[in-house]
Amino acid sequence: MKNLVVIGHPDKNSFCYSGIFKTICNEISAKKEQLEIIDLYRDPFTRPREKVIKRYKELVTWCDRIYIVSPVWWFRLTPRMEIFFDEVFEPGFAYKFVNITKTYAYPVPFLKSKKVRTYVTHGAPALPVLTLYVNSVKLRLVMGVYTFVFGWRLSLFTKTKQFWSVPFVSDKKRKKYLRTVQKDIQRDLRQSIKSQKEVLSSL
Repeated sequence: MKNLVVIGHPDKNSFCYSGIFKTICNEISAKKEQLEIIDLYRDPFTRPREKVIKRYKELVTWCDRIYIVSPVWWFRLTPRMEIFFDEVFEPGFAYKFVNITKTYAYPVPFLKSKKVRTYVTHGAPALPVLTLYVNSVKLRLVMGVYTFVFGWRLSLFTKTKQFWSVPFVSDKKRKKYLRTVQKDIQRDLRQSIKSQKEVLSSL
């Protein structure tokens, strides 16, 4: 499998970067699967950025599986991650609109074949975000971005995971979060091996 990891945190010492991102990369590298990285806060991002966006689109086209890692700032992902969505997942590349009537249209995704996992970290606890704010971060991300480009499927919800109160929880809790990530990646890698065997057996 061809794996692409998109990391959207400026601080290499953060839990997102040194914890989640590094865990994903280490697990994939250990199994010697193909791996490419988009590091949004270390890539050149000043305008004009046509070259870097073109490279990102090439990597999205190349990969079979995409991992997206970002903290939540102001109930959205980081600014560069949002720019990634805006300028990479654009109409014509990631989806197109098909008219139903003159004034209504629906999106047709072009990236339905991609497998996607997302990990977002919150400074806030789960209770107010899931209740008072009706889980708006995850709903907006999955329904307002992913379904347009990856299509409607349940896995976009189940494979978008949120880790809560990250700056305030214990090291034990952070390690538990990382075990969740590790198990997810190992499950993905086992599925890769299974898929490859099925392809070989059909030859």
